[in-house]
Amino acid sequence: MSWYYAFIEALSWVVIFIMLRHMLYRGRHLLHIFQQKGYKFNEFSAWLIRHWSTVLLPVPNLALILLVLVALHYLEPLLTTSSLSVVLFIFTAFWFGSVADFDTEQVKKPLVFTPRVIRLTVVMVLLALWVPMLGTALSFYRGTLFPDMYTLLVAWAFADLLLPFVLILAAAVVHPVEKLIQYRFKQKARKKIAAMPDLQIIAVTGSYGKTSTKFLLDTVLKERFRVCTTPGSYNTPMGICKVINNDLQAGDQVLILEMGARYAGNIDELCRIARPDIAVVTNVGVAHLESFGSVDAIAHTKGALVRHLPPGGTALLNGDDDRVRAMADRDDISVIRAGITQGNNHIHAEEITYDENGCSFVLHVMPESGGGGMGGAESGASSRIRGDQGPANLSGGGSERITMALLGEHSVQNALLAAAAGLVMGLRLPTIRVALQKARPVEHRLELKKRNGVLVIDDAFNSNPVGAKNAVSVLAAFKTGRKYIVTPGMIELGDRQEEENRQFGRHMAKHAPDHVYLVGENQTRPVYDGLVEGGYPEKEISVVASLFEANDLLRERLVDGDVVLYENDLPDSYTER
Repeated sequence: MSWYYAFIEALSWVVIFIMLRHMLYRGRHLLHIFQQKGYKFNEFSAWLIRHWSTVLLPVPNLALILLVLVALHYLEPLLTTSSLSVVLFIFTAFWFGSVADFDTEQVKKPLVFTPRVIRLTVVMVLLALWVPMLGTALSFYRGTLFPDMYTLLVAWAFADLLLPFVLILAAAVVHPVEKLIQYRFKQKARKKIAAMPDLQIIAVTGSYGKTSTKFLLDTVLKERFRVCTTPGSYNTPMGICKVINNDLQAGDQVLILEMGARYAGNIDELCRIARPDIAVVTNVGVAHLESFGSVDAIAHTKGALVRHLPPGGTALLNGDDDRVRAMADRDDISVIRAGITQGNNHIHAEEITYDENGCSFVLHVMPESGGGGMGGAESGASSRIRGDQGPANLSGGGSERITMALLGEHSVQNALLAAAAGLVMGLRLPTIRVALQKARPVEHRLELKKRNGVLVIDDAFNSNPVGAKNAVSVLAAFKTGRKYIVTPGMIELGDRQEEENRQFGRHMAKHAPDHVYLVGENQTRPVYDGLVEGGYPEKEISVVASLFEANDLLRERLVDGDVVLYENDLPDSYTER
C-alpha cells in the first residue's frame, strides 16, 4: 500500500499548488483594485463593502471549511482518512482550480508594477504566507502515513479568505515608508523649481476639461517658448514631482501642470510643490461630488489655485461659470475672464459652427479690460518671459477666425482659455490662430477614429454630465450611417448620480441613436429609466455585463459608414461580475 500513501501525499502537494495559485491570482486582483483606488484605504474599504458577498465571504472558502468540519464530525466514521482526503481534494480542485474570476486578459487597465506596488507585494506575500506555511508544516508533522489533509486545507482556505485584510495590513505597514519617499520626491521637486527663478509655471484645474485645456496651452505656447507639460492625466503630487524631477530641463521656460483634486486640500498640497504664476480654472461641476460632499466644497478647493497665486500673478477664469467667476476676489492679481458668451468676459467666441470635422468660431478680445484687471497682466506674469514681439497689449482688442479639428462645444471654451494664456504670454492673435489649427484631440476625449469603415467617437475618459451631453450632440451632428452609443453611465457624483444618469438617458432619447448598449445592469439602471422616460424604444436598448460583451454584439451590427460613441469607460473595479 506504500504506493497508495505516496499517491495521497502527491495529492497534498497538488492541493498546495492549487491553493497557492489561487491566492496569487486573487492577491494580484486585490492589488489591482487597490492601485485603481489610488492606494486610498477609505476607497478600497468602500469597494470591499460593496462586494462583501464575493470578496470578503467567498463561497468556495466557506464551503471548503464547512466541508472539512462535516468530514471530521460526520464522515470520518464512515470513510477511511485516505478516502476522505481524496474527496476533499476533488472538491478543492473543483472550487479553487479555476482563476477565471481574476482573468487579466479582459482588463481595461492592467496592474502596473511600480516600485510602490513591488514594495507592497513583498510585504503582502510575507504576511499572507506564514499561516498556510505553518499549516502545511503541521499537516506533514501530524500525519503518520501521509499529510493531514484537514489541517492543510483549513490553513490555506483561511489564508485565502483573509487576503483583503492582509492587503490592508501590508499597506499600513509600508505607509510610513511611502510617506518618507513622497516627502523626498517633493523636496527634490521644490529645490529644482527654486533653482529656476525665471520659469513660468502655469497650473490648470477644474472639474472637467483640465487635460484638454492643458494640451491646448502646450500647443499655443510652444509657438514661442520651450515648454514642459505633464503627460496624459498626470495631476497628482507624485505625478507632478516625477515630471519636475525627471523631465523638466534647465532650458525650459514654461512648465504647464494639471492639478487634480478628489478631496479638500489636494490643490493646496500641489501648489506647495509648484506655486503657479498663472492659474487656469476651467469650471466647477459635480465630478467627485461623492468625495467632496457638496459643489461649494468643490468650488472652494478649486479656488485654492487662485488663492495661491503670488501678488502680480494672473488668473484665467471661465467667465461663463458663476462659481469660477466668483474666484476673482483678489485685487493684487490680474484676472482675465474667457467664455463662449460675451457677457462681462474679456475674451469670448461668436459665430460658432460644429460638424464632424471639428469646430470654427471667431475669437474676440474686448478692447477694454472692464475693471477685471486684464490690463495689469503685463506687469504680472508676462513681465518675466516675453514673446518675440513683447507682451500683447490686451486692452487693444481684436478678433480672429479660429478653426480646430476638435469636436464639441467645450473645446471652444478650452481654446478660449488657451488663447488667453497666449495673449498674457505675449503672443499675437494670428500666432494663436495658427497654433490652434494644429491642435489634435487628447486620447479618449472626443477623439475621432476610423476603424474598418466605421467612425468611432472615443470619449471614454472620465465622463461627466456636461461632456456626456456634448458627446451625444456631436454624434447627432453626423449626417450619414447608423448611430450607436456604448456607455456605463457616470460615477462619483454623490447624491446627484442617479438623477444625472437619468437626465443623460433622457438626453440620449432626445437625439435618438439607432441602438444603445448599457454596460452594467445595476450601474446603468437610471440611464435605462431615463431612456424609457424619454420615449426611446426598449427593444433598442441592450444591457450587457462588460465592454467586451458590448463590442461583441456591436460587431454583428456594424457596416461601413456607421458611427459609434463610447461615452465613458469605468475602471475594472466597477465591473459587475
